[in-house]
Amino acid sequence: MSATIFSADILTMEAYSASISPVICNSTTFNLNGSHLCNESLSSRLADKSEHQQYVIGLFLSCLYTIFLFPIGFVGNILILVVNISFREKMTIPDLYFINLAVADLILVADSLIEVFNLDEKYYDITIICTFMSLFLQINMYSSIFFLTWMSFDRYIALAKVMRSNIFRTMQHARLSCGLIWMASISAALVPFTAVHLQHTGEVYFCFADVKEIQWLEITLGFIIPFVIIGLCYSLIVRVLTKAHKHRSLRLRRQKALRMIFVVVLVFFICWLPENVFISVQLLQKKSESASSSSPSFRHDYPLTGHIVNLAAFSNSCLNPLIYSFLGETFRDKLRLYIEQKTKMSTLHRFCQAALTSVIPDSNEQSEV
Repeated sequence: MSATIFSADILTMEAYSASISPVICNSTTFNLNGSHLCNESLSSRLADKSEHQQYVIGLFLSCLYTIFLFPIGFVGNILILVVNISFREKMTIPDLYFINLAVADLILVADSLIEVFNLDEKYYDITIICTFMSLFLQINMYSSIFFLTWMSFDRYIALAKVMRSNIFRTMQHARLSCGLIWMASISAALVPFTAVHLQHTGEVYFCFADVKEIQWLEITLGFIIPFVIIGLCYSLIVRVLTKAHKHRSLRLRRQKALRMIFVVVLVFFICWLPENVFISVQLLQKKSESASSSSPSFRHDYPLTGHIVNLAAFSNSCLNPLIYSFLGETFRDKLRLYIEQKTKMSTLHRFCQAALTSVIPDSNEQSEV
């Protein structure tokens, strides 16, 4: 009788252990199906944890950008516009370029608040939002980089006194140059945009930013060619300034110009290189594949890396006011005069208001009387 009961207990324990074997992953009695399920559950938990960590890091970097870099770019570009427009009668050709560059950078910085909090790249899953944001960002990106490049070329012409710069460097030609740069920036984005959408008219889920031809154009026209021109112009400027070392009065100005040139090229290279390297890696990995809407975006596979390179690219528009204006003596003088004028006007306004109050009593006082 006891043996029967003992054997029955053994059978009950075996049946119980067999029933729970698929869900206990560390036991030596689980079957293959249970092992497969547990491995999938473990890998999914690890993937969710990794995505959560990347999301937290991206959110932290976005907050740093919003707290520190965004105010510099937003307020700095607005100050460039306000101060230079206030002294429009004394506006020079570089000031006109500063204003247009500040407009392009200001729009790009304002739009960056939408992009920097696109942490999971879900905006790119919506066709209209993806197309609008990509087109808007490209227009302002091209305009900012084109103005940066043209200003470098204009500085070389002004310094080297070549091509009869006194004749060609007039305010009328500068306004014409600004208009052509804006037209070129809009055309560089709209013409490929129109051509690509004509080829993909039948596709419902299609994003303008994922087309490899557009990305190659962005790398070539938006980084490689401008950087070569900027580097060439500043190398020629360095040669001109180096030859002027015999003039002691120009020595201090030469040192400041060289320091500013180094910062300009370095910041431009550091800010835009990661973005273009990231796009280049994507294009090289998918070189054998055709650009289609069904292929997953490279930014979906590496969202944190894509987010970091976007922040670096936007940082260039935030730092341009510091480099081109706040490090320059001309803008500092204008800014000081502007603050002095506003302070005097505010003091005069308070004085007049106090005088009027002492002569003409307030209506509240009259009603009480």
